[in-house]
Amino acid sequence: MLPDLPRFRVATEADRAEIEALISRAVFGLMRADYSPEQLDAARRHVFGVDGELLADGTYFVCERGGTMVAAGGWSRRRSLFGGDQAVSGRSEGALLDPAREPARIRAFFVDPAHARQGLGRALLALCERAAAEAGFQGLELAATLSGVPLYAAAGFEPVEQIDVPLPPGIPFPVVRMTRGIG
Repeated sequence: MLPDLPRFRVATEADRAEIEALISRAVFGLMRADYSPEQLDAARRHVFGVDGELLADGTYFVCERGGTMVAAGGWSRRRSLFGGDQAVSGRSEGALLDPAREPARIRAFFVDPAHARQGLGRALLALCERAAAEAGFQGLELAATLSGVPLYAAAGFEPVEQIDVPLPPGIPFPVVRMTRGIG
C-alpha cells in the first residue's frame, strides 16, 4: 500500500472553517510548552486566525493528507507581519511592500500536532520562498512564535528582535522577528 502523500494547493475562501479548526489544533497542541494557557487563549482570540488578504491574494497554501487539512502557511506582499482578520495588533491595513527594498512576509504557519515534524512546514516554506522570489522579492521576514523559532532557524532565518505583542487584557505574547535572504 502506498503512503498517504501530502498534497499542497492554494487555499481558497471555502477553506476558511477548516483552516480555523487547524489553527486551534496547532495553537493548543504545539505551543503549550512555550506559552501559558492564558497567553494561548488570548492569542487565539486576538491574533491567530485566517487572514482574508492572504486568501484573496492567492498567497496562502494548505497541505492535505487523506482528505484532511494538516498544515497551512503563506507569504505576503503586504506590510502586515502577523495576525488574522480579528487581530488587535500586527496589521497594517493592506499596505504593499516594495519588493526591490523590503522583504516579503512569511505568514500564518500552522501544523496539526499529529503531523508535526514531518517536513510539512519546510515544504510550505519552500513554496512561499519560490512564489516570493517570482514576485521579485530578495528577502523574507516573519514573526515567529517561540514554538516556531527552531523551524525557521533551521531554515536559515536569523533572529532580529523579540517583540511582546500586547493582548487584551494586558497579556504579553512574545514573538521573535526573524529575517533571511532568498536564494
